Amino acid sequence: MPIRIPNDLPAAHVMQEENIFIMKHTRAITQEIRPLEIVVLNLMPTKIATETQLTRLLGNTPLQVNLELMHTSTHQSRNVPEEHLLTFYKTFEELKDRKFDGMVITGAPVEQMDFEDVDYWGELCRIMEWSKTHVHSTLHICWGAQAGLYYHYGISKHPLERKLFGVYPHHADYKRSILLRGFDDTFYVPHSRHTTVRREDIEAVPGLKILASSEEAGVYAIMNKNGHHIFITGHSEYDPRTLETEYLRDKKLGKPISVPEHYYPDDDDTKEPIVRWRGHANLLFSNWLNYFVYQTTPYDIKTVGFASTEESS
Repeated sequence: MPIRIPNDLPAAHVMQEENIFIMKHTRAITQEIRPLEIVVLNLMPTKIATETQLTRLLGNTPLQVNLELMHTSTHQSRNVPEEHLLTFYKTFEELKDRKFDGMVITGAPVEQMDFEDVDYWGELCRIMEWSKTHVHSTLHICWGAQAGLYYHYGISKHPLERKLFGVYPHHADYKRSILLRGFDDTFYVPHSRHTTVRREDIEAVPGLKILASSEEAGVYAIMNKNGHHIFITGHSEYDPRTLETEYLRDKKLGKPISVPEHYYPDDDDTKEPIVRWRGHANLLFSNWLNYFVYQTTPYDIKTVGFASTEESS
């Protein structure tokens, strides 16, 4: 089954060019099926690029997915047309009375700030608290993962000596995890961040389990006991050229930036990047949708938040 998206969302054209099966709203409403209701809280300044990346991955599933896009009302985005936000996005106030099977909270380029100094931190806290009773499973990405670990479990982020920037090999710490079902013994994930969370801080919290990590990039995947909160510290959703775009942007601005590690052959930025994370990115999202959303969410979406499975991964 396809992902159901607004009729004129820019991602629709990209999906069609890539031969990814999508269904526009006008056709989807004619099907008698209980689709998954997924909301994406997009905190990235490059909202159109990010929504396209996530739509691509959420659409690679046999399940029908209804996608809602949310943005914060307490932050004025300068990198996306206001018309795009008004047309395709809703605020928390507009969605707070609804229930969702799944939610994605993206990263944001604010990791070097204290959480409380981020202008939309108060609103994000309200959304994360709301997710406990209105969302069956929430997938937190990069800074979104750090924010979620801090809000829900009091786990702080810590500055790195230099920016973690590149594509790094990872391995499963907990090989029985169904979130990682089908993953190779070594799999690759892009990272682009100045801060990290420490393994010992996570291991000190009862109910949290580290699923995968990297010798170079640190802890990658964490979840709570029942899978209602999953935290991914990297950017598995990145397109082949996303790291290159960030690298060339910072280089042009004269910022201190190194060539992304393990991205170009021989770290030579005149060569074509090696793309080796896309298969595992698709597995990550399809496993999350299947095992932590579809298989355990109540059929009556109104009952989300009233009962939860106690099964671990």
